[in-house]
Formats: sequence, C-alpha cells, structure tokens
Amino acid sequence: MKAEAALGLGGNLGDPVVAFATVLRRLERHEAVARVRPSSVYRTAPWGKLDQPEFLNMAVLVETDLPARALLDLCLALEREGGRERRERWGPRTLDIDILTYGGQVIDEPGLQVPHPRIAERAFVLAPLAEIAPGLVIGGRSVADLLEEVIDETIRRDPAATERLRMMPVV
Repeated sequence: MKAEAALGLGGNLGDPVVAFATVLRRLERHEAVARVRPSSVYRTAPWGKLDQPEFLNMAVLVETDLPARALLDLCLALEREGGRERRERWGPRTLDIDILTYGGQVIDEPGLQVPHPRIAERAFVLAPLAEIAPGLVIGGRSVADLLEEVIDETIRRDPAATERLRMMPVV
C-alpha cells in the first residue's frame, strides 16, 4: 500500500545542492518510491545553534511502498552516504533528512516521531513544504496556516540554488 510522505532536507556544510541532488536521484531510482516532487531550495538562518553558517533547506513529497521505519532507514543511509556525522545536536551538517509526515499517520516510536515533533515551530521546514503541499493537514491545521504563524524574513527562496539543483546531471 502506497503512502505519501513528506521529507525535509537540509545542510550547511560542503555543497548542500549536490547533496540534495544525490538524494533526489536516489529516491527517484528506488524501487519502492513511485513519485518524487521537490520544492525549491530555501536559504535559512541556523536554528537551535546559531553560531554556524546559513542552511539550505527543501522539502520533498514521495509516494512510497516503504513502511515508515524502512523509509527512516533509507533516509539515514542516504545521510551517511552524504557524509553526515552526528556530532552535535542542531550543529552544522552536510545533510539532514527528516520524515515530516507519513500518510497522515501519527507515529511515536523510539527514534521515529511523525509528524515531526517540532514542525509547527520551524519556518525553515514549513516554507518549502507549503510550496508543494499547502493544504497538507498536520495536527488539524494546514501547512499554509502553520507557516503564517512562524514565517519571518530569514526564510527566503534561493532561485540560484534551485536552478542549480534542477540543472544537475542525472548520474
């Protein structure tokens, strides 16, 4: 049974656009993923730990046959392949992939909470997600409505990074 899942991608070390492109290609080629719909790339101020470079963020909707735990395992594998090292909470990283939503389900298991527990606080997650799924309902409210409460000037679409991502060759 297919589920639509929303993923959040972010990074601020190395070249996040290349990391995002690699993730998108891997998702597109995965046998259990039928559809991949990415947002634009957004430039955002750091969150949680402020003394680090700006982040690039985006959201991706996927249609998948993978159960939520298997999707998480895939995301963690993609992070590792992208050079992710978990050293510091909210610290700099080459690539971060979060499962934001999974088929409207509420999941609360060790290591897997869906919808993402802090999604309503994070404009850097909501802005790209609102671009591709404004009517998606989380906790009884649409993504667009949630975004209205937290949006600020530090979240901005990055046309150059978005175009670069779209022009990346398929490898």
